Amino acid sequence: MEVGGVDSDGREFTNATEMWKEHIGEEGDSHKIIDWYRNGVSYWQEVDASVDGVLGGYGDVNDADIKGSEAFLNPLLADFLLDRGKNRHLVALDCGSGIGRVTKNLLVRYFNEVDLLEPVPHFLEAARESLVCEGVHAVDDHRATNFYCVPLQEFTPEPGRYDVIWIQWCIGHLTDDDFVSFFKKAKAGLKPGGFFVLKENIARNGKGHLGFVLDKEDCSITRSDLYYKELFQRCGLHLYQAKDQKGFPKELFPVKMYALTTGVSNRSPSRYKLRANRPGVIK
Repeated sequence: MEVGGVDSDGREFTNATEMWKEHIGEEGDSHKIIDWYRNGVSYWQEVDASVDGVLGGYGDVNDADIKGSEAFLNPLLADFLLDRGKNRHLVALDCGSGIGRVTKNLLVRYFNEVDLLEPVPHFLEAARESLVCEGVHAVDDHRATNFYCVPLQEFTPEPGRYDVIWIQWCIGHLTDDDFVSFFKKAKAGLKPGGFFVLKENIARNGKGHLGFVLDKEDCSITRSDLYYKELFQRCGLHLYQAKDQKGFPKELFPVKMYALTTGVSNRSPSRYKLRANRPGVIK
């Protein structure tokens, strides 16, 4: 990646290679990589298991986030999964699930089963409490099924289990090599016709802008759209559709949603809104 960037101390880097060399070593020093991930989890272990906590003090963006995600997901399900019929059994994986915010407010309304993947134990326990103990696990036979307390870079999905793998506000904790490794492993977890949705903060690239911003406090990197697209190519993924999130405060990073497939699709993006598999809204 040749576009430059900065870290949270204001230090400038000419490219991502230079930045990663400093933080994980030229060949990927195992001790530095372990520290990178350990420090990232440690940061979140000190954060309150609440909507405001997992959203960095911006809990009021939750509604806009869910509405934007639903508007993106709905036609994708129609494009890829409609031909499975009304009785299809849909399964999703919520990566970096935190307290189960996205599962509870979106995914469990569309999918018969949702598995949650989260490395911070008290977040995952809060998700289990909300989705199982409070009875949200069984709404019109839609439920949260498995709760995996495993880091993203160490997770290997069950082959062919998922229709959709949803990855939101967590992939920035992965190094580039682990980003590619994760998606290559995760491909095997998709059913035929399944797809990924990646929703992340975006660093502005181009003249006078940045290719990445490194946050040294939580050990994460905010990548530009160009940076992501280069990584998608390395993963062997195809960009089916992308959309900007609207309605967030201007002081926050822009947010973009990507729909990614494992093969080139001959389908055209649809405006059809799928409703057949959707139960009522969970309050």
